[in-house]
Amino acid sequence: MENLIFLGGGGEGYGDKQYLDLKYANRHGLVAGATGTGKTVTLQILAEGLSAAGVPVFMADVKGDLSGLAAAGRADFKLHDAFQSRAETIGFSDYSYQGFPVTFWDLFGEQGHPVRTTITEMGPLLLARLLELSEAQEGILNIAFRLADEEGLPLLDLKDLQALLVWVGENRKDLALRYGNISVQSIGAIQRRLMVLENQGAAEFFGEPALDLADIMQTDAAGLGRINILAADQLMASPRLYATFLLWLLSELFEDLPEVGDPDKPKLVFFFDEAHLLFDDAPKALIDKVEQVARLIRSKGVGVYFITQNPADVPEDILGQLGNRVQHALRAFTARDRKNLRLAAETYRDNPRFSTEDAIRDVGVGEAVTSMLMKKGVPGIVERTLIRPPSSQLGPLAASARKTILAQSALAAKYDAPQDRQSAYEILKSRADQAATEAQAQEAEAERLAEEEREFAKARRYKGSRVGRSSSRRSSSDQSFGEQMTKMVVKELTGTTGRRIVRGLLGGLFKGR
Repeated sequence: MENLIFLGGGGEGYGDKQYLDLKYANRHGLVAGATGTGKTVTLQILAEGLSAAGVPVFMADVKGDLSGLAAAGRADFKLHDAFQSRAETIGFSDYSYQGFPVTFWDLFGEQGHPVRTTITEMGPLLLARLLELSEAQEGILNIAFRLADEEGLPLLDLKDLQALLVWVGENRKDLALRYGNISVQSIGAIQRRLMVLENQGAAEFFGEPALDLADIMQTDAAGLGRINILAADQLMASPRLYATFLLWLLSELFEDLPEVGDPDKPKLVFFFDEAHLLFDDAPKALIDKVEQVARLIRSKGVGVYFITQNPADVPEDILGQLGNRVQHALRAFTARDRKNLRLAAETYRDNPRFSTEDAIRDVGVGEAVTSMLMKKGVPGIVERTLIRPPSSQLGPLAASARKTILAQSALAAKYDAPQDRQSAYEILKSRADQAATEAQAQEAEAERLAEEEREFAKARRYKGSRVGRSSSRRSSSDQSFGEQMTKMVVKELTGTTGRRIVRGLLGGLFKGR
């Protein structure tokens, strides 16, 4: 049927066929259920149906199984007979095997094209969430972002932010007059968190070329929506990085896409697997942001589907906005499990033919309790549904096939090679080098002047000593023997004996006269 995606149907004891109406596919949805109940297959058939309708899809592949979307199913597959039997049971008459256009992405650049964003695009709120900063530390991070704007310092990668924080620490006394106290300890704590993040591989995530949203919203030559698969098996070792990245991507879609109202089909459908990681220990400000994005991004033509084990993992305000629901089995072994099961059942529109709570507990693998939005966006009556078999390969794609797809991708030339243009790190380093060069030049000039002063003083002392010695030598050499005798006579005459002789001579002279 046109504009309808077939999800599954009945058989004896089951309800009518269930469809996802593309007109309401941007009203968001929920896929829930315990491990091993069939959530992955549900994600696979949803992606297939959306792609066939020309709607691009973005989804995280936590276990590696979704990569099989790139290849058609095979008749020699061990579940082939079971799939054919299920198709006949639910009336899926045009069931066939088919592969779909897939683009592989990977934050670490190993199993797909590298996904990058800049520190500036991530913003202080999400970055503080990623680093698990305290309120005081988040305040310093906001100061750093403000200074980067004012000083014209692009924050592209981790080393840019690290260099800027060093600069803030060195100038904290001057900055404190404007922004308040800036603690060296808080700056050190942020730097340590950045180092941990870098050791976890996030250095590859921050940088350029940054992801262009248009590249995840493409269709192929046949008009099939491209399925973007993010390799998340390694990423799950850093769950906060995983959750922060997906939330960043949602925020970017919300900020950049224009308003389209209620289109006939979504521009993009976004699947958020392991959704509980987004909300675990999240501050209220972050929960409010998620709620805002979920509420308003619908008008941008983007549908968001949360995948989790239990609907209780999703806050009530957000859960109430998820109109399209596929609920696989929930186990109820403890009092808490039974309470969660009861709460999950209460969120569905009752079906008088059976107990929703019992149905959620009893459905088997490959079955689900479903409720899709109907005309005017009204939730449909809950139904027990046999999920249709996938047309693409069930299970992971071979590593060689993945490499072939990556090598043939038109996006390889755009994203595979990193770029490192001038940014905060280079600018601050240039300023520091220039200041060091100027300081060195001033020091050298001061040393030169001091040396000249020392040489001048030394020359004056040397000249004075030379003048004294030469005068003494010249006077002694120039004196004749007669002059020396005269000085001796004068000296004697000025003495006592000299005075007697003079008196004797004068007396004789006077007596003779």
